[in-house]
Amino acid sequence: MFLIKQPSARANISRSIRFDDKLFDELKQATYKHDVSFNSLVLQCCRYALEHLEDEKTKE
Repeated sequence: MFLIKQPSARANISRSIRFDDKLFDELKQATYKHDVSFNSLVLQCCRYALEHLEDEKTKE
């Protein structure tokens, strides 16, 4: 289960990414609901996705 937390580490690498309107709006609403920054939420989403990513090789 994905739980949004307050940030514990400082992010120091800058990158530009583009979101479609719907995803951006959903992420923005989540930041308001959970009182976290947009950056923190995106980092947590990425970390969760990577930790739960299935390896194609293990599916065989």
